Amino acid sequence: MSGNHRHAPSVVQSPAVANMSFRETVQNGTDADQLAEALSTSKSTIKVTAEGKTPIAYRCNFVAMEDVSVADCSYEGTLFCKREGIVDKVAIFLPIEGTMSFGGKREQIYSVPGRGVILEQGSVRGTRIVGPRRHLCLFIDRARIATQFAHMCERTISGDVGFQPHIDVTAGPGLLLQQLVSNLHRGVSGSGLLQRSPLAVKSLCDAAVYLLLESCPHHYSEELARSAPLPAPRHVKWAIDFMQEHIAEPISLSEIATAANVSVRTLQQGFRQFRNTTPIAYLQEIRMLAAHRDLLESGAKQTVADIALRWGFVHLGRFAAEYKKRFGQLPSQTLKA
Repeated sequence: MSGNHRHAPSVVQSPAVANMSFRETVQNGTDADQLAEALSTSKSTIKVTAEGKTPIAYRCNFVAMEDVSVADCSYEGTLFCKREGIVDKVAIFLPIEGTMSFGGKREQIYSVPGRGVILEQGSVRGTRIVGPRRHLCLFIDRARIATQFAHMCERTISGDVGFQPHIDVTAGPGLLLQQLVSNLHRGVSGSGLLQRSPLAVKSLCDAAVYLLLESCPHHYSEELARSAPLPAPRHVKWAIDFMQEHIAEPISLSEIATAANVSVRTLQQGFRQFRNTTPIAYLQEIRMLAAHRDLLESGAKQTVADIALRWGFVHLGRFAAEYKKRFGQLPSQTLKA
């Protein structure tokens, strides 16, 4: 084998941990419209209406940290919230007091003390809060969950993880998760001491995601419970390194195999055995994720065609169809969100 390929696998890094930002938002009040504004995002709006004659009041404290956010929210009165738009996050509600219900696809989902709720993209449109209600929240970007799943299973996933919606927070993993989120929020809100240690914050966020994936039932629970797969051979790792280094270039299967110093057939067998996919499908997946990231971050500065072509998708209709299958919405909808 040629020496120029004997290198450690490359790592696609997130923003430097040392530069982690903490964006805190605190909202107190009695006006439903102001609460709606506080709960809405640029990608998804929420309409809030008060029900009954009891006055409403609220206090919400949100802290966003890159791809994870935590919150401590309290409500008085009865409120109904309706969401418009798609949020590419998993939301976990960990109740302390009061009742909250979510209009699920098949039946109502209830959150009461001792019973938390895990919600994925598009699973809920309407939410009713009956105060006095207080809960902790954990919001995790779906891409973060997919990345950590890939670290555990050495393959990518698409679509929802399929979490069962209810989680017992009176004991076991649920109680541990509630304590973890409580400590995390306390440490990063205000002038919390955890803001001085971004590495500790990252570790706590990682722990929360791994706890969800390993302890809460979902579509991939059985796969995670199996024995860990054998480490991928060097030629598969070298091929992945080559793909990452040339992700925006028109590389062929033969060129990938040459970079890995194996035959095309050996490369295909390696990916089938250790990544449960093909080399070209793996390349398309990392390019699709790169395009998704650009669409989220671009706003109106670039067109869908510009971003698709940058990442090697020359057939825009096919790109749009595959993108919707992968992320649940058209590229144009992500761009406008």
